Amino acid sequence: MGLFNVSMALIGALDTDVLENEKLARHTSYRIGGPASLLVTCHSYHALRRAIETVNAEGVPWVVMGRGSNILVSDDGYRGVVIMLGREFGRTVIAEDGCTLTVGAATVLMRVVNDAYARGLSGLEFAVGIPGTLGGAINMDAGTRDEWIGSVVKSVVTYRPGTGICRYDHDQIAWGYRSCSLPAGEIVLEATLGLTPASKQDISTKMDRYLSRRRRTQPMAAASCGSVFRNPPDGSAGKLIEDCGLKGFCVGGAEVSPVHANFIVNKGAATASDVLNVIRTVRGKVQETYGVELQTEVKFLGF
Repeated sequence: MGLFNVSMALIGALDTDVLENEKLARHTSYRIGGPASLLVTCHSYHALRRAIETVNAEGVPWVVMGRGSNILVSDDGYRGVVIMLGREFGRTVIAEDGCTLTVGAATVLMRVVNDAYARGLSGLEFAVGIPGTLGGAINMDAGTRDEWIGSVVKSVVTYRPGTGICRYDHDQIAWGYRSCSLPAGEIVLEATLGLTPASKQDISTKMDRYLSRRRRTQPMAAASCGSVFRNPPDGSAGKLIEDCGLKGFCVGGAEVSPVHANFIVNKGAATASDVLNVIRTVRGKVQETYGVELQTEVKFLGF
C-alpha cells in the first residue's frame, strides 16, 4: 500500500506534479530506461520536504534525479519514487558585488555558463558543453582534468531529510576527482559561485576552445551518459579501452564510441542490458590486458 498512499498524498498537492509509470527513457540522456512507479516534480522547498517525508513515512524507496545525464536506468525501470526539482530550484540571483551568483540546483549547467558569459564573468568556461544540472555538477565535482566546478563554489545549501536546511562553506567540503564529500543522503538545493570579471571576448575565446575540443574528441551528438569509467591514477580509461581494440565494439544497440572509447553510445535502440554487457566486456578486457580494474563513473538505477 506504500506507493498507493504516496500517490494519493501527493497527487494534487501544492507545487507538486506527479506522473505514474513514467518511462525514464524520456528523462535520461541515454534515452534508456523503464518506468518509475512515480515521478514527482517538486517546485518548492516545502513541496520537496513534504514529498520526502511522505515517501519515508510509507517506507517507499526514492531517489533524486536531475537531467539524467550520468545515469543508466534498468529496462525494468525503478519500483519507487523518482524526485525531480522544479521551478524554485531553477533560479539565479546575483549579489551586489556583481560577480557572485547563487544558483538553484535544477538549473541546467549550460545556462549557468551562458549567464556568466552574458554578465562578463569568468571561471566557468571549462564547463561549456557539459550536460546536466548544477546540482549534479556539484555532487560529482564536474569538470576537466585541470579545472572543476568545486574551485568556484563559495557555499552549498542542502536539504537533509529529517533535519532540514544545511549550509556548507567551500572549505567544509572535500573536493575530489568526480566526487565531493557532501553527505550522500542530502539533496543539493543551491550553490553560490564566486566568479571573476573579464572581457566577453576573452571568455568567448576560452569557451570556443573548450567546446571545439569536446566536439573533436567526444561523441556529443550521440545519446550517451558521458564518460562511463573513471580515469585510473595517472592514466586514461579511454586510452586503455582503445588500446584493447574495443573502439566500435557493439552489443545490440550499444557501442563503444569510435570517437572516444570511454563513451558507450546508444545507436538508437540500445537497452540497459546492452550497455551493461558492453561495460562488462570492456572491464574484463582491460583487466585481462593491463591488470587495471576500471571503476564506473555512471550511476545505476533499478538494477
